[in-house]
Amino acid sequence: MTRQPKQAAGSSGREEIRAGDLFLLPLAGAQAMLDAWLGWFGDHRKPPFDDEAALPWTMPHRVTLELTTLRLRDFSAQKAGRPVLICAPYALHSALITDFAPAHSIVQALQQGGVSRVHVTDWRSATPQMRSLSIDSYLADLNVAIDEIGPPVDLVGLCQGGWLSLVYAARFPEKVRRLVLVGAPVDVSCQSPLSQMAATLPHAAFAGLVNATTGLVSGLQLRSVWSAALNAPDEAVRQSFADANDGGHLLARFQRWNDATLDLPGVYYVEVADRVFRENRIAKGGFVALGRRIDLRRFTLPVFLLVGTEDRVVPAEQALATAGLLGTPAAQVEIAVEPCGHLGLFMGEAALNRGWRRIAAWLCADEPSRSLDQAPPRDFAAVAASSRA
Repeated sequence: MTRQPKQAAGSSGREEIRAGDLFLLPLAGAQAMLDAWLGWFGDHRKPPFDDEAALPWTMPHRVTLELTTLRLRDFSAQKAGRPVLICAPYALHSALITDFAPAHSIVQALQQGGVSRVHVTDWRSATPQMRSLSIDSYLADLNVAIDEIGPPVDLVGLCQGGWLSLVYAARFPEKVRRLVLVGAPVDVSCQSPLSQMAATLPHAAFAGLVNATTGLVSGLQLRSVWSAALNAPDEAVRQSFADANDGGHLLARFQRWNDATLDLPGVYYVEVADRVFRENRIAKGGFVALGRRIDLRRFTLPVFLLVGTEDRVVPAEQALATAGLLGTPAAQVEIAVEPCGHLGLFMGEAALNRGWRRIAAWLCADEPSRSLDQAPPRDFAAVAASSRA
């Protein structure tokens, strides 16, 4: 377990990766994964995710639907308006990342930007009864949640909730009005340290992480193989915590959130590792969702991409490559670039006050339009330059 770093506000701590270290990350990641695999039959008596002991949410809301995989949380300030559903990542930590703390809440930022109806998928930690759930199981429950809200919705996918949201929107385009992808991995041929690690390891290494008794993958084990960038706040988050009056409380809250990992169904985890990361099926056109092959060239919904220049989990080049896969007209692709790391996109006060306010305005606009006239460039430098202009 990575301990909370105690560097001063100006120091970026363990999440910094020197340029030379990038060449060693695939090997180091593979070694960490194999260490976890070989150590699987040791002492793993981690207490299950305790809903009662979980951190409280920030903004007022109510639970409107409970399914096997998720709780649907409704933060809507009023019944009128277009519904927005934030699809949180289901990979390691709880959906509290969407509503972490005052001034560090995506829900709050959207509401302050004029979005009146906000919902969040609060994914549950898996139990042995959920061991056989697959990607299709989660897509099906996401579909039920959207039907409960009332389609079409504006779908906002965060990180691994991003590829899931894109696949859902491509599968059910009539149920989604606009799509927002934030730090979302789709085309992993644009490699990151994590996608390189996934490509380095065989299928058996991922399958070996599944506990033979429970059929689950331990979140505690997964955290040991993820980049240090997910085990400590990046510099943008750290600075916004330091600038707050209750910075110490925010850091302690972050540590509690970071410690409370979610377990995943083994079937789901191995499918994600193989189909999304090792085989890159979404980008290549070979991904099948609920019986239908997903062809992103036929995807034409308006899209907003928010990326971070310092993101090492989903580098900006990888996140922006999604635009080149879609059939969406260039005028309906919006791009925002924030000078932050991965977690800074979701928790950093600066990104919430800039990028997320732009997202809110885009969602509230009657007709989405792109600030740049040219087609979405695949060259990250061109996008970054245009965003600074």
